[in-house]
Parts: sequence; C-alpha cells; structure tokens
Amino acid sequence: MEEMNLKISASPHVRSKATTSDIMFDVILALVPATAFGIYQFGFSAGVLVAVCILTAVLAEMIYQKAMHKKVTIGDYSAVVTGLLLALNLPPTLPWWMAMVGTIFAIIVVKQLFGGLGQNFMNPALAGRCFLVLSFGSYMTRFVLDGVTQATPLANLRNGLPINIKDMFLGYTAGTIGETSALALLVGAAYLLIKRVISPKIPLIYIGTLAICVAIYAATKDYNVVDYTLAHLCGGGLMLGAWFMATDYVTSPITAWGKVIFGVTLGLLTFVLRIFGGTPEGVSYAIIISNLLVPLIEKVTAPKSFGYGAEVSKEEKKAAKAEAKAAKEAENAEADEKSAQIAEAENNDEKPVKKFDAKSFVNAIVVLFAITLVMGAALGVVNNVTKEPIAKTKQEAKETAYKNVFPTAAKVATSDTVDYASINDVVHQLGYPSVDIDELAVALDSSGALAGYVVTATTSEGYGGDIQVIVGVSVDGTVQGVDFLTINETVGFGLNAKEPEFKDQFVGKKVLTFEYTKTGATKDSQIDAISGATITTSAVVDAINAAVMIVNLLGGV
Repeated sequence: MEEMNLKISASPHVRSKATTSDIMFDVILALVPATAFGIYQFGFSAGVLVAVCILTAVLAEMIYQKAMHKKVTIGDYSAVVTGLLLALNLPPTLPWWMAMVGTIFAIIVVKQLFGGLGQNFMNPALAGRCFLVLSFGSYMTRFVLDGVTQATPLANLRNGLPINIKDMFLGYTAGTIGETSALALLVGAAYLLIKRVISPKIPLIYIGTLAICVAIYAATKDYNVVDYTLAHLCGGGLMLGAWFMATDYVTSPITAWGKVIFGVTLGLLTFVLRIFGGTPEGVSYAIIISNLLVPLIEKVTAPKSFGYGAEVSKEEKKAAKAEAKAAKEAENAEADEKSAQIAEAENNDEKPVKKFDAKSFVNAIVVLFAITLVMGAALGVVNNVTKEPIAKTKQEAKETAYKNVFPTAAKVATSDTVDYASINDVVHQLGYPSVDIDELAVALDSSGALAGYVVTATTSEGYGGDIQVIVGVSVDGTVQGVDFLTINETVGFGLNAKEPEFKDQFVGKKVLTFEYTKTGATKDSQIDAISGATITTSAVVDAINAAVMIVNLLGGV
C-alpha cells in the first residue's frame, strides 16, 4: 500500500489568504473619498486632525506594546484605521491636543488594556469619540462651515428649520470631518463590498430598520415622509457608522441570525436616541451599546452542536428520550433514598441537615442595622458640614448674577413679604403659563434710591428641562442684563443661550415684549434665535418677557 503523508493541525483547516494588514489597508483605501472630501470641505484644520489622530494612534500602540514587552503590531494598520475613523468623527475645529487625548484613550484603554486587536469589547474609535463628547462637550458639538458656526442638518430638522437633501447627500453641510458626504461614504462602502471585506447584511438591516421607524414616525406627525426619512439616512454619520464601524469584525456578531438582531438593534436604538433623546445624532451611542450586547446576541444565536439540539433521526430522538426518562427515574430514586436516610438520622437524634439558626439570623439583622445606622449618621454629618458652604456658594453665585444683570446697582435687596402666588397667577393669565417668578428683588443706587428690579424667573419649557433666568430691569423699563442660574440645554445648541452673542441682544432695550426671529432681527423688539435651538430660544424669551412685564406692572414704566 502506498504510504500517505498526512499533516495534522488544529482548526481552522480552511484559511483565507487575506491578512489583517490586507483588510485594514482596504478599509483605509475605502475611507479615502470621505477623508479627501472632509479636508476639501473644512480645510487645513481637518487635515491636521486626521494626521494627528493617525500618528498618535500608531505611536500610542507602539509605545504601550514596547513598555509591556509585547510584540509590536503597528504593521497590521489597525491603529491607523482607529486613528482615521476617530478623526472622521471629530469636528474640524477641535483643538489638536483634545484629538490626541481621545486617540490615546481609544488605543490604550479600549483596545490594548483588553488584549489588543481582536479583544476590544467595543469599537475603539467610537469609544474615543464618546469619551471626548463627555469630556469636552462644547468643543465636540461646535460645527463650523465656511467660517460660520452652524447647527447640523439633523439639529435643524429637529427644530423645524429647512434642510437641503441634495446638500446632505453631497456633503455641503456642517458636521464632523467624515460624516457629511453620504456619496463619498457610499463609494467607499461599494469598494469594501466589491473586495468582499464586509458583508452588506448588517448595514442594510441597520439602515432599513431606521428608515422604517423614521418613516412611520414622520407619517404620524404629518411630515413629508420622503424628505424626513432621506434626511435621517443622509445625516448624522449614519453611513459612516453603518458601513465602516458597525461592520467591525471584533465587535459585531458572527452568526447569521446574530447579524440580523444586531442590525435591528442598531436601527431601533438610533431611532430612539435621535427622536426622543437629547441629541439629534445617536449613531455613536447606538453602536457602542449594541457592541456591549454582542456576547449575549451570539450566545442566543449560536448554532447547537450535534447531540445538544442539532438535527437527529427519529430513532435517535426516541432513544435519547427513553434514556432521559430512565435518568430522571434514577435521580428520583436516589432522592427518595436520601430522604429516608435523613428521616432515620433525625429519629436517631442526629443532625445531618443544618436547621434554621435563629441566633445567626438575629446577628445578621443587628449587623445590617448597625451598618445602616453608621451610614445614615455619616451622611447626616456630611450634610451638616457641607450645608453651610453649599448655601454660601449658592448665595455668592446669586450675588454675582445680580452684579452681572444690574452692574450699576450699589445694592440688591430682597423681601420675605412678596406674594409670589399672586404674581404668578397674573403671569400665567397674561400668557406665560410655563413661567414662574421665583424672586423679585429691588436694585438700589448709591444714594439708596430705587434704580430698578432684579427678577428671577423659571420656565419649564426648556429643551433639557427647567431654565432659571435672572433679569435686571431699570425703573424706566430698560433691560440692564440677562444671566442664567440654571440651564441644562444641549451643548453646542441650546447651551449657547449663555453666550454673550445671545444674551447681549436684550441689553439696553426698552420694549414691552420681545420676540425671536430666524431671519435676522430688524427692530429692537426682535431677537435672533439660537441656531438649531428654537425651543430654548422661545423658552428664554418667554421668561424674560414675564420678568419685564412684572416690572411694568409695578409701575417701572
């Protein structure tokens, strides 16, 4: 018999010729159109951020691996891909050092500390972006186009402002470096599909699920379903996230049904975050949340091995059922025997089974009570110690606000005899039901004469919750200043109400009622609305109008 030389090896026995570096290089090539357009659109600063992120990612990975005496793997280009993807998710005006911080977090914390490529539990680039949003929110949500700070198209859509679908598809809108041009991203996605680097299943299910949800929502709101849906598909980084990050081999499911569940989950999460959340985007958080669900998805959808639920013949099923029944009967018999032994031991005054220990139970209750008592006492002490400093800090903040809104006043005095219930009844009856006057103080000049009033008002109509405004109004009805004691609006949008560009529009004006406009103020009573934050603008204007109205009723005008 002819001898056969057999080679024994561990699985997998069928291998692809593609290497990690080949795959990563293809991804880099696929991102070239979006990167080039981003640099063309936003200029030199965008190119600097791309270079900084890529260089930082490569150096961070190399330095960490050398420090940990591990094999340096920067030759697989995975660090380049992480740096490039993170850069494409950044606004072009972000300071370069912030981009470095986010890149180091992505490479070291999310990737290397969990074992390097293939071990990270979420997409490193998106994790770095979310880290930057939490750390430097105002910078990460400031978008500039042609030298002008603008809201993104989805932010305008949410606030009822007009959008241009063609500009969104081509990329002539405000946004992050790589998200604006859906066309450039689709070109890159087509390249990956042709090269068989990615499967279209997850992206198409993701995009399709979001499209269906958005279309249904638009129909219920009597919006233009086609335009509204297309806007959501072309904006907010959906194409970048769906084709280049949701398809990440490491953080997406490998099972067929797992990919379906993953895609549907992405679509539903993005829909919920965009429509009902505090941000009009939602893609980044949807992807990293879904990344965390991947182990569970794969556990549920993993195919069963033969003998554990796989297809077997009828005879095998019958035999297995009989075997299971016999095992169950044997188990019951063994349990009955043990019960008999225990009963016999109890009759012989033996104690093989531990009975309820009342003493231990009482001890446990006492210990828990003591812990609760100590913790409660500690909280009480902390509260007493910090109560006065906190109150002092609040008072100092209020006095600073007094000075800001009425800089010419020598003193601002409050009174405990003001009937705020009656004042607020009047405010509500005169057309401001969502505004309450919290404090009415008098502003005195250096001679002690009445110079005007400082009114603190709260409106419940803010986009992010209650907004507490403090307004200074002189006796002749002129607004002296506007400031905020409480405001929780969206960073980069509603929170811009705190900026002088918005607040100073009220100062020095003597009008009975302010109104906001989106087309440019042409008279003293008009205020330019905050771009992308119509709801915030309306709420603040109502609160200021209520404050001015109260001064008018007091005879200040």
